[in-house]
Amino acid sequence: MSSADRTDRGGRPTRVALVGAGASGTLAAVHLLRAAATGRRPMRLTLVDRTGEFGPGLAYRTGDPRHLLNTPAGKMSAFDDDPGHFVRWSRARGHDADDGAFLPRGDYGTYLAETLRSEERRAVEFAEVRRVTDTVTGLAPHEEGVTIRLSRGAPLRADTAVLATGAGGGDPLSRLLPGHTSRYVADPWTGDGIAGVADGSPVLVLGTGLSMMDIAASITDANPRTVVHAVSRHGLVPRPHAPGAPAPAGLPEPPRSAASVGDLLRYARRSLADDPGRWREFVDRMRPHTPRLWRQLAVPERRRFLDRVNRYWDVHRHRAAPTTHDHVRALIRAGRLVVRPATVDRLRPNENGFEVDLTTPSGHRSLPVGWVVNATGFRTAGDRPDPLVRGLFETGAARPDPVGLGVATGVDGRVLGRDGRPRPVYVLGALRRGEVFESTAVPEIRAQAAALAGAALGG
Repeated sequence: MSSADRTDRGGRPTRVALVGAGASGTLAAVHLLRAAATGRRPMRLTLVDRTGEFGPGLAYRTGDPRHLLNTPAGKMSAFDDDPGHFVRWSRARGHDADDGAFLPRGDYGTYLAETLRSEERRAVEFAEVRRVTDTVTGLAPHEEGVTIRLSRGAPLRADTAVLATGAGGGDPLSRLLPGHTSRYVADPWTGDGIAGVADGSPVLVLGTGLSMMDIAASITDANPRTVVHAVSRHGLVPRPHAPGAPAPAGLPEPPRSAASVGDLLRYARRSLADDPGRWREFVDRMRPHTPRLWRQLAVPERRRFLDRVNRYWDVHRHRAAPTTHDHVRALIRAGRLVVRPATVDRLRPNENGFEVDLTTPSGHRSLPVGWVVNATGFRTAGDRPDPLVRGLFETGAARPDPVGLGVATGVDGRVLGRDGRPRPVYVLGALRRGEVFESTAVPEIRAQAAALAGAALGG
């Protein structure tokens, strides 16, 4: 929608409907409100989510103080142009915070919710905000904008919709456990989650990433007899952030272009040949350039990266707080956490939980456990997408990105239909992974949020 389209409305406010209440949706709402107030542009913003709660989302709803942010506080501001915003907020609430602190995830959820309320007050003269507690069942883009269908309420009509639902969590056991069982926790962050898991029986966690680290800490702390077995295809655990100041600069500049995964790996080897210990500096230096380099790769090369390199990149890129990593290493040394590369072939429920058949590099083995907890993270667009995204695919209003991680978008984040034309629907966060690769951390999401706010309101 052009700027002329937005202004030729007889002076009525721009109508924006935002679907999704987690960090991505909240950051989008914050930047839309800020753009309305700064640019003095009238807006009617409708926030829609089945919980009715904007702010924490699943990632930051935890109340366990052991669950820490995996990024220093100085990089978690909601605003690129005010990097100290989150740190100041934390200090004002009595926390001993500085730029390098790793604060509780739950605190960040509170920060997002309070920042949203603050921007609402600031924009009150220009923005009307409405919260709708309902489930969005469909989005129908058309010439006049987009219609949002709800499960209970009347349809909403907007000039622009923002889809910030995330990619959802994968469920690798859906084929093995078609029926419900109370001892399988498909999503540890909803409902009671893992509250009842620590009964002293062994626990199998699917996935060995950051979520596993938090789950293992909570379960083992709750019961001194519990042993956690964590499995993933590679058996890799996130590396730690380094305490203290970052290393001085001095690595070669990232390449201006890359035609293959091999080109990228050769650059990495050259950069770290003299000092492999500088891998953190290397990863951090690459981060701003990854969207550009990702787009330069042909689709087969992107798939090759995802299949062969991505997990190794992830454990170095998405690092754990030093305290969290130290705690996990202590659990491993004590034998209370066992991490192994393995795939689950079969689960046989019994009166005590499950007998799990695993394939490991050394062969097949059977593991008796009392509980199974899923911590595998994002699902892909081709792997049972949520009904809302699936509906967009089925109607042709959207299409999967070329590697099937999310939704195909233009460079501005607008959804591309089956015909290649942009629709008045923006996505941000996890649903853009296939297009820009780095799209799940706050620094990337807040930049996307600011850009779409300016575009949606004609800035």
